Amino acid sequence: MRLFFLFFCLFLSVSSHAQRKPISYLPAVSLEDGGFIPDSIDALEALVENTPHGDFVGLVLIKDNQLVIEWYFNSFWRNHIIDIRSAGKSITSLLLGVAMKKGLVQNLDQDVYSFFPKEKYPSIHEDYKKIKIKHLLDMASGLDADSDDGRTPGQAGQWIAKDEWLQYLLGIPLANKPGERFVYADINAALIGAIIEEKSGMSLKDFAVENVFKPLDIKEYYWYTNAANQTTSAGNLYLSTLDFAKLGLLVANKGKWRGEQIVQLDYIERLLSHKAYDLSDWWSLTDNYGMLWYKNKRTFNGREIDYLWASGKGGNQLVVVPEENMVVAFTSSAYGPRYGHSRAYGFLTKIFNALK
Repeated sequence: MRLFFLFFCLFLSVSSHAQRKPISYLPAVSLEDGGFIPDSIDALEALVENTPHGDFVGLVLIKDNQLVIEWYFNSFWRNHIIDIRSAGKSITSLLLGVAMKKGLVQNLDQDVYSFFPKEKYPSIHEDYKKIKIKHLLDMASGLDADSDDGRTPGQAGQWIAKDEWLQYLLGIPLANKPGERFVYADINAALIGAIIEEKSGMSLKDFAVENVFKPLDIKEYYWYTNAANQTTSAGNLYLSTLDFAKLGLLVANKGKWRGEQIVQLDYIERLLSHKAYDLSDWWSLTDNYGMLWYKNKRTFNGREIDYLWASGKGGNQLVVVPEENMVVAFTSSAYGPRYGHSRAYGFLTKIFNALK
């Protein structure tokens, strides 16, 4: 039995590193054919392998709808799922574009109050008549909520453990004028999810499964949903690194998957381009924010690159580079320490520098 266990551990350590196995709609190609300098990627591989802490999970790189890199570390492999944390907010944004394609939401200027009948939600505050969907998407609702301030009534710690949280959320008043300034708060993505749930009649998790996960062949997942069938649309979504990358590919392909338009086209175009706030003074790793996605324009090895990215605590990042038709997914469980994001950015820099 001991010999079997040792053999099994050895198998994991060997097999969990590189699993670039093609799937029918995502052919695997060499680094050279994928448009990268092999020696530079080899250097990246060595860097990742020598990274301490043992909490880096996976790296998947897709370019021109071809699988170029699929690496896993620390006994993780293709089917392992991991909490991508706040990167789930960006997936919620993507799901809103699906809801618009299905006619459940008409436009981003609709006010939040109009989605929740007073008879059904007696707690709803009149302030919600002033808040539009576009304000939620830009973290500029003005609601009295701040992820960095536990004293605010809308901060996630005040409601996330409730068996039913929507009635509570709808009672949160304004602290600022909607659209006036950026304040990072989970309540914004939570309300986007609640709108989709109210209009679709199902949890956000089930809506995602039916309309996105099944078409993209995403079979392994977990998304926390409370006793009232309300999904945590601000986070707590578990996906594999490869499936995380597939969602980025849906963005890179402007909402289309295998010939089917899943996300409304004009919505996805706004998601790709809209920059509501300059955050360069707020966080050194980003430039702008809008549509629940971060937006960057940076120069790597003399080449200027525009990209957008979803960000989750621990170094979970989904990077989409439209002009290169490229997607990079990083997964990591460095939830407590603060090095996860800077480490992912360092790896991303190596990838951009390796482009031919």
